[in-house]
Amino acid sequence: MTTTTSTSTGMTVPRAFIFDMDGTIVDNMAFHTKSWLAFFERRGHAIDADEFFRSTAGRQGHEIMRTYLDAGLTKEDAALLDAEKEELYRELYAPHLEAVAGFEEFIATAQQEDVRLAVATAAPPANIVFTLDGLDLRRHFDAVVGAADVARGKPNPDVFLLAAERCGVAPEHCIVFEDAPLGVEAARRAGMRAVVLTTTLPAEAFAEFDNVVKLARDFSELDIGELFATTPFTQQAQ
Repeated sequence: MTTTTSTSTGMTVPRAFIFDMDGTIVDNMAFHTKSWLAFFERRGHAIDADEFFRSTAGRQGHEIMRTYLDAGLTKEDAALLDAEKEELYRELYAPHLEAVAGFEEFIATAQQEDVRLAVATAAPPANIVFTLDGLDLRRHFDAVVGAADVARGKPNPDVFLLAAERCGVAPEHCIVFEDAPLGVEAARRAGMRAVVLTTTLPAEAFAEFDNVVKLARDFSELDIGELFATTPFTQQAQ
């Protein structure tokens, strides 16, 4: 695949779209929050749903477990607890599994225009299988990076940087699709532009980010040429 875009010198460079999965490819964050609340209620914790989402979306399960249950949880214990929570989530969301409006048409057009495609998610392997294979989407992506591939969740930029590396595309020529502030911050730290899908939070929640180039309700509102015409964001990766 020869994924290219023109530069001012007439040379061409690869370009890529990197998609967060939960809340971006699928509109499922309400189900994730419900499953987290049910999980914590079993353990006697009452948690505010809005604040929980804003402070945890994009973080890995073991990070959330250590924040809300016990900072000293072992890796093995955190993994067992995370598996329990994710089973709750899949039970809740399975009857509703579908891609966000316009997504499949959008990536088909991107492929026709030689844009490389990646998924970069905080989800564990079982949830990636549940979503991408459940919707028969995995075959469209040049790279899929998840919680098992990086040690740190968002807002650290690791997952986006690894996705870009596996696609063979420099960060400044990647555009990230996100639905959560921690994810947009991770893209900013990676030196990447971001498109926000307002599936979960309103536009005002992203007003502070200088790397956001577009906000949209779904993928039917997006134009690939317009997105790549925006000035590349060059915030140094952290």
